[in-house]
Amino acid sequence: MAARIHNFNPGPAALPVSVLEETREALVDFKGSGMSIAEVSHRSVIFEEVINHAVDRVKRLLKMSDDFKVLFLQGGASLQFSMVPMNLIPSGLSADYINTGTWATKAIKEIEILGLPHKVIASSEDRNFCYIPKEYDVSQGAAYLHYTSNNTIKGTQWASTPKAGKIPLVSDMSSDIFCRPFDPAPFGLIYAGAQKNLGPAGVTFVIIREDMLERCPKNIPTMLRYSTHAGKNSLYNTPPCVSIYMVSLVLKWIEETIGGLDAMERRNRQKAELLYNFLDQSDFYKGTADKDSRSLMNVTFRLKSEELEKKFTAEAGKHSLGGLKGHRSVGGCRASLYNAIELESVKALIEFMKDFAMKNG
Repeated sequence: MAARIHNFNPGPAALPVSVLEETREALVDFKGSGMSIAEVSHRSVIFEEVINHAVDRVKRLLKMSDDFKVLFLQGGASLQFSMVPMNLIPSGLSADYINTGTWATKAIKEIEILGLPHKVIASSEDRNFCYIPKEYDVSQGAAYLHYTSNNTIKGTQWASTPKAGKIPLVSDMSSDIFCRPFDPAPFGLIYAGAQKNLGPAGVTFVIIREDMLERCPKNIPTMLRYSTHAGKNSLYNTPPCVSIYMVSLVLKWIEETIGGLDAMERRNRQKAELLYNFLDQSDFYKGTADKDSRSLMNVTFRLKSEELEKKFTAEAGKHSLGGLKGHRSVGGCRASLYNAIELESVKALIEFMKDFAMKNG
């Protein structure tokens, strides 16, 4: 088998090797069943145990009350951009949004297409989304406040949960879910595409508070109602069984190998601080996000020219450093430091960056 690279891909992203190895075995024979995890019935007891164990781990990791349901859906976070307003805006109410970049912009676009009432109460577009807004006024009686917790393209992240009083929070946590602990109590709904920090592509993770389920209207398609999936333990139709299984293994790794979310945050901060400290001391590389808005997950930076950036990513690939090209919409470079990335990979990247700067400075 070929040696594994240092995988800084932004998503689908690196997974723990132990998860890949356990999945390899399950793809041939899942728990002695004589069937692959890709072959077992989603109606079987053996697969219901997979989902139930995953739900239990989520609740333990987040110290969540029984007021929340954990769902595994399909369609990616992009489908949630429309499912959220379709389900959670009661007649006569409007939703608040904070725009911090591409994915928040896309969420706002979907509610505009639906023609549902909403208000953008803050935005960092004035400076090309390089910071997290600090001032915003949540509308009295808003149906919810929607924000994107981490912005993969611009490399910014909310340092703490926005304050919204009694207004339920709704958050797209696709790229930083389970990177650190947080209090789920203020949230009405959390959603995340799994492929960045939680598992492989193909499954979307949703946490919804039970009182929010009461808002789900009957006049939207059955598959687009949260209540449909909550009432059937995510088994209303055939779910992405292999992806859910791998999510369950990642949750197991976080809980049992890493030691929970406090330990995970310490690990992630150590990686990010090491790379940011290097960038801050360099006159060859320049970070793109404001220091007080920097992401733990996505470190974005530029070189002195686009030609130099192309050379940087090409040569990095030859040194087993992958996924460092910035998003096509902004260019530059980006190192995604998701949970499964080891400190050794960050150290290897920094050594390469030092050598590249010395040869090209």
